[in-house]
This record gives sequence, structure tokens and C-alpha cells, in this order.
Amino acid sequence: MKMAHLILCHSNPGQLSRLVKRLMHEDAHFYIHLDKKTDIAPFLSLEEMPRVYFVKKREKVYWGSYSIVQATLNAFEEILNSGTSYDYINLLSGQDYPLKSTQAIHDFFKQNKNKAFMHFLSVDHEWQEAIPRITKYHLTDYNFPGRHKVERWMSVVLPARKFPLSLVPMGRSQWFTIAPRFAAHILDYLKREPKLARFFKLTWAPDEMIFQTILYNSVLKGDMVNDNLRYIDWPAGKASPKTLAMADADKLFGSGKLFGRKFSPDVDSEILDFLDKTTNVKA
Repeated sequence: MKMAHLILCHSNPGQLSRLVKRLMHEDAHFYIHLDKKTDIAPFLSLEEMPRVYFVKKREKVYWGSYSIVQATLNAFEEILNSGTSYDYINLLSGQDYPLKSTQAIHDFFKQNKNKAFMHFLSVDHEWQEAIPRITKYHLTDYNFPGRHKVERWMSVVLPARKFPLSLVPMGRSQWFTIAPRFAAHILDYLKREPKLARFFKLTWAPDEMIFQTILYNSVLKGDMVNDNLRYIDWPAGKASPKTLAMADADKLFGSGKLFGRKFSPDVDSEILDFLDKTTNVKA
């Protein structure tokens, strides 16, 4: 069961190194996309570890923009063209951490082959707070003075944006684990339908919608599992998830999930030490 862990990160090489070491396995390879705005020098020591690679085509990543999607697509291309046949691609951030032993994670995917583990909700019916992301104009990929004023003007004067290609919009969490055939379908679809990429470049946080939408509207829909296997605590009204700490330990283990998001040694390093000790015992 070969795993390609695709890790998107922009800071904290020490935390990233800890994550890679924790997930190290003879059947695990690591593809790291480092934000192009970040100096790569402090991270290069990771290449001394076995089966660790930096994604060559780096993007300057900005929160809420299509650049996050593009970084993921670049990594998909490298993984699929690597010459190695993987069973799963596991998309992580540098602030994620496993909640089970590495062997237990590999065993889970060995027992659940060829699936897409993603969190997806209907934007029209279950995740309606995301509707303005689609209907309004967002210039997140553009950086110029007065950008927000232009966005508001466009959303008032221009017609409401309509979702293209008669697709049903789906989405929620950016993070997922998918068999390579799903990544291949996403890449192929976007090459065949560039209109969808153009639409999402004017959408807020397209990384939380584009992948689920493409797959849900495809012949692969039946192999999608509505569970991204992550424990994430979203405080009400907040745009970012809670940084997890020792106070969350019971919830983390009670969740049954494989990974937790997000952690910061600067906030609470004890929880990471605790997870290492506990998962070595409980698997």
C-alpha cells in the first residue's frame, strides 16, 4: 500500500520535519509543496530523509485564492508522472498530525482501496453560507490597491455569477485522501474544461469546492466517501479552525479519525508528544 503524502506548507521547518518523521514508512513517499514566497533553504535538510521530494513547480500561495488549487494540481502532476504507482494521495498541511500509528493508517487504506475520502456538502442545500463565494466576484488572485472596493462594485453592478457547465456545486474541507485515478480525472477535466478554472479564479477559497465538485459530477461519484478522516474544530463564525491542544485530547481520540488539524508547537507542544506516545500504544 504505497502512500504519496502531499504536504502544503509555508513555514516552520521543524514542525514539518516532525510530521514527516512521524509518518515515515517504507511504503510512504513525501511530496512537499513549499510556498514560493518562502525561502527553501531552511527546509532543504528534509531531502536527506528517504523518499522526500520537493514539488518543483512552486506557486506563490495566498489565502483564499486559486493559487492553493494550482499548487495542488502541480503536485498531482509530479506524483502521477513520478514513475511510482501509488495507491493513495494524502493531502496534508504542515500543521496536521496523525491520530493513529503510521502502520494503522496504512492498514486502513489497504482495507479501503480505490476510494476518495473527502468532506462534501451541497452548496445549494447543506452549505448555503458558501453561496456568496460563487455568486459574488472575488479578486483574491489579484493584488492591487482598492481591490476590495472593485470586488464590491463588480458584485453590485454585474449580474450574479452562475455556476458553469451545469455542475452541482459541492464542497467543504480542502483536505482529503484520494486514489490516484481521482487526481488524474481532476487534471483531465480541467484540461478539457478550462472554463471551470476561470470561474473558480473569481471564487473565494476555491480549494474547498473545486475538487469535490469535479468528482461529484463524474462517473467516480459512487466511490466517494463523505468523510475526509480528519478531526477539525471549526469555532462558530471563524474563518480558520481552532489550534488543538491537550484540552482537546479526549475529543481527538474519540473522533476515530486518522489525522487532526491543526497544531502549533508555539501554542501547545505537549499535545504532539502525547499523540506520539499514545498512538504507539493504541495504534
